[in-house]
Amino acid sequence: MSRFVRLCETASPTGEERAVADLLRNELESLGLEVFEDAAAGPTGAGAGNLLTRVPGKPGTGGKDSGYIMFCAHIDTVPHNGQIEVLLDDEGVYRSAGATILGADNKAAVAVLVELAARAVREPPATGIELLFTVAEEQGLLGAKAFDQSLLKSSVGFVLDQASDIGQVITEAPTHIGIRGIFKGVEAHAGLIPESGRSAIAAAARAIGEMKLGRLDEETTANIGRIEGGTSGNVVPGSCIVAGEARSVDPARVTEVIAAMTDAMVWAASESGCEVDIATEKHFTGYRVGDDSRALALAEGALAVAGRIPERVSTGGGSDASVFRERGMDCLLLANGTYDNHTDQESVPRENLAAMLDICEEIVALAGAS
Repeated sequence: MSRFVRLCETASPTGEERAVADLLRNELESLGLEVFEDAAAGPTGAGAGNLLTRVPGKPGTGGKDSGYIMFCAHIDTVPHNGQIEVLLDDEGVYRSAGATILGADNKAAVAVLVELAARAVREPPATGIELLFTVAEEQGLLGAKAFDQSLLKSSVGFVLDQASDIGQVITEAPTHIGIRGIFKGVEAHAGLIPESGRSAIAAAARAIGEMKLGRLDEETTANIGRIEGGTSGNVVPGSCIVAGEARSVDPARVTEVIAAMTDAMVWAASESGCEVDIATEKHFTGYRVGDDSRALALAEGALAVAGRIPERVSTGGGSDASVFRERGMDCLLLANGTYDNHTDQESVPRENLAAMLDICEEIVALAGAS
């Protein structure tokens, strides 16, 4: 538990991961493990690269001849003001002592995985373990995207990064596409010659008014989250930026929604005498985990052995698992028992850290037996 506190109190907002990466490397090397750091810091803008280490399986059943399974957690956090101070309250729940995040996202999982490695070093399991610690996750899964997945020996992996009750296994996640429109109008003095102007903000507002936003169905959402334009209250605005997104587990549906948002922008610009430049970008690809997934079988088996009732759920967010699955790995996102992430109310019960560790150990044991 002291390791968890040390990790949380070592600041690592995205772009400033160096200190926690060094702390983590020292922890792993003190166990006698070799740690590889890749070059992801450059392309991602992170303060360090992704870290990869391995714990071989038992000689004879492990080592070079054994399979491996991968566990992953990210070491960066969202930005925060002030030093994080960890408090363990009277109910056995870790919280921030001040008005900052706790950092349990995702350092609760990081601490658990280091302890998993420590136990595996003392008593080697029947299967090898790979631990991957990614950077720049909070800014769009950038560390995982920059990681050379061919370095992994594992074909099955687990990402411990779902802030919800332990026992939940995420079997559905969305494709996420961002959209940005730059409306170009004509500036004019708003009091003297407004007729000569073409309001880019009015065009943008008209476009947004035509869009269907919010929860569109059980699997699909759409949002406009940013609108910015104009220079002064007495000037008809000549430029306005609108940015948003759509998400759906159904890839055809998210494409359909983005097309409708694009059409709304084009129509509104034309009707308002403006122009619009539109760009879209896919941030990650969605998935549905099938019943034939070995990762799913291992996770649900481990949860059952640990006395938990597995619950298959869908998420509206992305994780490093989205990246690994898109590249062909049988990878599963697991709940880690943390709550209220990205806020000053963030917390994790001490018993959930122990439960996470138990489940990871059971996954390793089942993998070695199958």
